[in-house]
Amino acid sequence: MTLIMDGKATAKAVQEKIAQDVERLKPTGKRPGLAVVLVGEDPGSKIYVGRKKKACEDLGFYSEEYRLPADTKEADLLALVKKLNAKPEINGVLVQLPLPNGLNPQKVIETIDPEKDVDGMHPASLGKLVAGLPGLRSCTPAGVMVMLQHYGISVAGKDAVVIGRSIMVGKPMAQLLIEANATVTVCHSKTRNIGEVIRRADIVVAAMGKPKFVKADMIKDGAVVVDVGMNRLADGKLSGDVDYEAIAPKASAITPVPGGVGPMTIAMLMKNTYEAFLRQTGL
Repeated sequence: MTLIMDGKATAKAVQEKIAQDVERLKPTGKRPGLAVVLVGEDPGSKIYVGRKKKACEDLGFYSEEYRLPADTKEADLLALVKKLNAKPEINGVLVQLPLPNGLNPQKVIETIDPEKDVDGMHPASLGKLVAGLPGLRSCTPAGVMVMLQHYGISVAGKDAVVIGRSIMVGKPMAQLLIEANATVTVCHSKTRNIGEVIRRADIVVAAMGKPKFVKADMIKDGAVVVDVGMNRLADGKLSGDVDYEAIAPKASAITPVPGGVGPMTIAMLMKNTYEAFLRQTGL
């Protein structure tokens, strides 16, 4: 019988632990602080920002939220980021992506203080990941690793395929799997015979942003399938990057969409903010 990995339940366990830790901080009068910046009116981004704000409230974090118009000048956005870098009550700074046209996301990311880079996307954070040094890890890949651990799925010695090579998910996901002693192949748009490559994998992580790209004949029996995709179909329904209904009977474990990896992203953002707070305060 296929194990359905419940991201909501796993995220709840992570956040309950953080809430307990924050409660123990009360005698110090200090608490973790997160600032989230949203530029423009992207519907998906607005939903995520709202969830992040609620997570802060639920955990007892201090939070600040900045909603800027889509025509915000890059200089003004960078000035805000620098201002947040300097605020001692803010331990984590997150600028919600994607940004409107005309704003350079890489420049914005690089302006965030690496010690407050709770999204784990600053070059310094990614460099520490590659070097195997402690640091803030990219939220979604870190959430995948915590979920696998939560369900007792070991990746050591396994053949893993990551589909997608983005800085946000694919590349850090591959590195985290390597760190956990998996043998990793990264597939992308130029990969030849991609179905054959995926079919060899014990663990498949799909993160390319193409609805139902991974078909049942690409998955070997008993594989673990993690779907990071979140795509809105023409009928308004959400779909992952894998054909869930067809693949689930073949997999030993699989994540649904929605309710799989998504909740873990926010949970790991909260975890990163708490860890950044501990490093900055020395508590």
